[in-house]
Amino acid sequence: MKELVSTLNCAAKAYYAQDTEIMSNFEYDRLYDELVALEEKTGVILANSPTIHVGYEAVDELPKERHEKPMLSLGKTKNREELRDWLNGKEALLSWKLDGLTIVLTFYEGKLAKAVTRGNGEVGEVITNNAKVFKNVPLSIPFQGELILRGEAVITYSDFEEINSKIEEVDAKYKNPRNLCSGSVRQLNNEVTANRNVMFYAFNLVKADGIEFDNSRERQLEFLEKQGFDIVEYRKVAPDTILDDIAYFEKKIENYDIPSDGLVLTLEDIAYGQSLGMTAKFPRDSIAFKWADELRETVLKEIEWSPSRTGLINPVAIFEPVELEGTTVSRASVHNISIMRSLKLGIGDHITVYKANMIIPQIAENLTGSNTIEIPQVCPVCGQPTEIKQINDVQSLYCVNPACDAKKIKSFTLFVSRDAMNIDGLSEATLEKFIGKGFIHEYADIFKLNRYEEEITQMEGFGEKSYRKLIGSVNAARETNLPRVIYGLGIANIGLANAKMICKHYQYDLAAMQLADVEELSEIEGIGEVIAGAFCDYFKEEKNILQLQNLLKEINIVTETVDESAQTLTGMSFVITGSLEHYGNRNELKSIIESKGGKVTGSVTSKTTCLINNDVTSNSSKNKKAKELGIRIISEEDFNAEYL
Repeated sequence: MKELVSTLNCAAKAYYAQDTEIMSNFEYDRLYDELVALEEKTGVILANSPTIHVGYEAVDELPKERHEKPMLSLGKTKNREELRDWLNGKEALLSWKLDGLTIVLTFYEGKLAKAVTRGNGEVGEVITNNAKVFKNVPLSIPFQGELILRGEAVITYSDFEEINSKIEEVDAKYKNPRNLCSGSVRQLNNEVTANRNVMFYAFNLVKADGIEFDNSRERQLEFLEKQGFDIVEYRKVAPDTILDDIAYFEKKIENYDIPSDGLVLTLEDIAYGQSLGMTAKFPRDSIAFKWADELRETVLKEIEWSPSRTGLINPVAIFEPVELEGTTVSRASVHNISIMRSLKLGIGDHITVYKANMIIPQIAENLTGSNTIEIPQVCPVCGQPTEIKQINDVQSLYCVNPACDAKKIKSFTLFVSRDAMNIDGLSEATLEKFIGKGFIHEYADIFKLNRYEEEITQMEGFGEKSYRKLIGSVNAARETNLPRVIYGLGIANIGLANAKMICKHYQYDLAAMQLADVEELSEIEGIGEVIAGAFCDYFKEEKNILQLQNLLKEINIVTETVDESAQTLTGMSFVITGSLEHYGNRNELKSIIESKGGKVTGSVTSKTTCLINNDVTSNSSKNKKAKELGIRIISEEDFNAEYL
């Protein structure tokens, strides 16, 4: 029992307070049920048992406050028939059990006065400022008395995907909507919260002075809806209809955009429900229903060790394909060494798999338990030694070689970016997979991906069509220009504009550029000693020269021809701000200026020729700076008339 309490508390702390996972939900539920059974058998409940202490401890960064009434968790079942028996002939409301962060809102005189997280059930964190920027919380309501309600703060799957899509670093992406929501709700700066599209769904009315609800839970929800709150979707059920209503939710969850990990059943008759009282942990007027996970037995084929930019090497289980929740799955992350060891995995083992919350494939149990998986002593990418590190009670495998190719993911991401080689289809996540499998070691390897056609088309997320599209984009990138190549090499401080200036100065002669010294480069306008030094240092490295030589064998650099007579803007510097009318965007105007020998910078200085801004009378910071320095402010039309 002591061992179970310790294990479960560590897992709960990681999940609720640190927004990470050290075991699956399936495993947690199994161990929790085992502890409950032992407590019932022995009559002993240890002081720190998770069966009497629930939730996470409030973090120190936000003010803490004790709840007026303890927020108890709910008893749980996965048995539908048990839900019907639990009704005992009564009516109840069946609603979603949303998977986010429970919040208590308090209103005085129609205004939002306070918002507190559930915390550990007794003490929560005050997040009032953050609640005020939830997307759908009314800040003013018709009811003028004291109103206290509970609800769930959530982030939808679609918003979660959109937010993650804007994060370039794979390791920085959020694991699931609940973790993202938890971090968003508990921000110290509510501007961050406002940008995360946090939604709030009310599910329980705690207090509303002077309102009569005719002893009806449904009337309470209707009242909250009239006050402007979005309420959790529910259905009124009876013993003869509840199984059909569960089936309704079960079908809907397949495409439901709001994260949910089950259902909640609450007695409609308020007085009757209150008369039932509560246990030390659970109220008796409500019960939670967790979906019985659809389990499939399969055979473990291999453990794929997937290195990342940070050096972390994640174990991924590859198994015989099975149908789960309507889709075919063949792989599942094992997350870390701790979980892998607890599952006692071995090649050929019979395992059961499921989808957590009906979405994310996970290993539920190892039926064989051969425990024969060997942890790699060397990194699968660079072949250098690995090391097991323990952080927050979790053991993970790392590559400790600072020069590992897997750690160069950022450089490859820059190389394929739009302003560099412009290779569509090679996201950071895809590059990480290809590097992990040994397909890519240097830039030239990207143009040799067709050697791995069979392996790529068999990878998850790839097929013949996506492979052909990728190879088409790679081949299209073979014809390029020198500034794109120089920028794509990722030389420190060399942006695309600097690359263009250097190439132009040396008349696009790569050999001459490689032989340039710091003093010579520093004479180019806009290239100081720091940039010149970084450029020269790059080409002093033999491995960099060799990598470039190999790349040049795969691409065709189109020779730039400069019409000196057209270089009418040579020596001039422009700044562009505000919206444009005659050009599609600022880059289009920037390209025209640069094609005529001019330069475009981001800030107004004494060297600026003029500021291009259609709103010449605005009080923007750039306009103010230009006026201070005596720099002309002109519109697009003025620019076209005077300079083109």
